Amino acid sequence: MTDSATSPQTTRIPNLFHLLLLLALTFFALILCESLLVALNPHNIAATLQDQHLQLFASIATYILALGAATFLFPLLWHRDFDTGISWNPTQARPLLILIGLGLGILSQAVSTLLPIPKELPIEKVFQTPGIIWLLAFFGTIIAPLFEEIVFRGFLLPALAIAVDYLRLPKSLEALEVWRTSDVFSGPALITSSIIASLCFAAIHAPQLGFSWPAVALLASVSLVLCYVRIRTKSVAASTLVHACYNLSVFLTLFVSTGGFRHMDKL
Repeated sequence: MTDSATSPQTTRIPNLFHLLLLLALTFFALILCESLLVALNPHNIAATLQDQHLQLFASIATYILALGAATFLFPLLWHRDFDTGISWNPTQARPLLILIGLGLGILSQAVSTLLPIPKELPIEKVFQTPGIIWLLAFFGTIIAPLFEEIVFRGFLLPALAIAVDYLRLPKSLEALEVWRTSDVFSGPALITSSIIASLCFAAIHAPQLGFSWPAVALLASVSLVLCYVRIRTKSVAASTLVHACYNLSVFLTLFVSTGGFRHMDKL
């Protein structure tokens, strides 16, 4: 299996170092945004850090700053543009994927009704925060899917696949050189990296789900589908479109069940 993120002339990318660098950029962006919020209201820091509206704005700003820094820095390291490096490949984000994302979201919501998931989850308390739902819908259908897909399917998935194939190498300089200049991922590497990436994806969302393991396992399964889309299409844009439409289905369900977000108390 091939991937356009690499070429025979250069070291394979993105690797685990590049992933760590992206996470570091995100961390510093978060510190910057939170520090700015605290500086604007230094007399009530606790309230600032607990304000759902301000924290959502901080998350949006963090993701935008981190991606902005990444699109500037990584081309300098990779000697190619950012889109090519992560295999963005927007031509593969076809309209059919919209239906796949919406269908996946509806199926996931239907399955969740059959699982022993607590009726009240931490994420639902955020939904009920007055006046936040429209901003949350924007964040959840555009900003979060874009950022998460770049991190998990653009960086983590190929970085793990590269590492797994390295660990499976025969002990020879010739094999090392073939691995270094190859644009091929083995089947075992893609399967292993998809599983690990999906477990990580589910783990970061576990607090929002109250650490309900059936809900976490369901989300990991959704992530596996996103990994498959990414691998099958060789496009992070494609998995981002599916992810965005998956999240959109959740907000559409909320919109209908709460009378246009006007009766969030019905949750």
